Amino acid sequence: MLNDERSHGLWEKTAPPAPRTEALRGDISVDVAVIGAGFTGLSAALHLADVGAKVAVVDAVEIGFGGSGRNVGLVNAGMWVMPNDLPGVLGQVHGERLLELLGNAPQSVFNLVDRFEIDCELERNGTLHCAVGDDGVKQLEQRAEQWLARGAAVRLLNAAETAAKVGSTAYAASLLDSRAGTIQPLSYVRGLARAALSRGAAIYSGSPVTATERSGDRWLVRTPSGTVSAEWIIVATNAYTTSPWPQLRAELLHLPYFNFATTPLPEDIRKTVLPERQGGWDTKEILSSFRMDRAGRLVFGSVGALRGTGMAVHKAWAARSIRKVFPQIKNVQFEAGWYGQIGMTSDSLPRFHTLAPKIISFSGYNGRGIAPGTVFGRILAEHVAGKVSETDLPLPVTQPREQGLRTVREGYYEVGAQIAHFVGNRF
Repeated sequence: MLNDERSHGLWEKTAPPAPRTEALRGDISVDVAVIGAGFTGLSAALHLADVGAKVAVVDAVEIGFGGSGRNVGLVNAGMWVMPNDLPGVLGQVHGERLLELLGNAPQSVFNLVDRFEIDCELERNGTLHCAVGDDGVKQLEQRAEQWLARGAAVRLLNAAETAAKVGSTAYAASLLDSRAGTIQPLSYVRGLARAALSRGAAIYSGSPVTATERSGDRWLVRTPSGTVSAEWIIVATNAYTTSPWPQLRAELLHLPYFNFATTPLPEDIRKTVLPERQGGWDTKEILSSFRMDRAGRLVFGSVGALRGTGMAVHKAWAARSIRKVFPQIKNVQFEAGWYGQIGMTSDSLPRFHTLAPKIISFSGYNGRGIAPGTVFGRILAEHVAGKVSETDLPLPVTQPREQGLRTVREGYYEVGAQIAHFVGNRF
């Protein structure tokens, strides 16, 4: 996108074309203005249009430009926080609601893919959280116990079972979550856009919001070449938020994350790497993630930005790591590399805000955007449509709170990832 091969990498090369959209020109009037054409915004638009609402989505760049078109494509259940910890952080009512919603969230994605026949390389065989060392095993044992107590379709695999699923002896155990899967994320978000358009929603790209103002009993959303008059505004810009809601950006710590995709592996090697096509990630603090695409490319990623010296450092680390985890891949050649920003909150949990009367927002996916973004888009739509009251939401309504030393910490994480990867897996 924008002629930048490091923004969307492999996904831009292999996704079906986006539906044609243009900048907003002139003045329009709708029931709901949605800001941001990612998973959350397009899911909200689709579900609102499904019940007859008049909806316009405006995006500063284009469909899936932010995290929705850049992530690794793991459709996971839940969040990073341990299941039993959620009620303690959010309270018993909201904690249990969120667990139920997000535990079933991957199935909501699969249902939309089936319903609208979205071509997005969907694999429904689960995901693997892989343990590194004894501490990793203990972490997964806890997570498995807590999810199993809630009836989730998860299973703790031993080292031999893990090796058979991953195609590597690098891990001491793994947690197989059969609720989950993988997709081509840019293909999926473009499919959501087509679905929303088919239901009557309008989508405008290249239309950054410059201001909002109250106009009688409605809101006026201003862009460089047009305005949207709406009763409601849904802000769904997450880590890529700019004005006029700087408080949302201030609440999120940007954590850079990159992916490299190999060239298609030879058929004999392809059969040995993730043979059932689960996606995976490990328990390291600076984690690694991996999955295969439909053409047999291995997508391998971690924390870091592919800019400046980061490109060479992270690329060399990725090649070393692949050879270590998958020694059967003798000649690592990369076809694409790209990166984006993850929006991290202070407690690794998402946020629901009322920014003004009838202006609502949802953000803070903490690296779990596909399934949560899809279901929260639906929840936002149901709230606007009057089907879900504020007291029945799966998250409490809060006000944005800026994270301290955010700029310093963001720089530290980017540089720290380079240092860790410069020395990582050299011996």
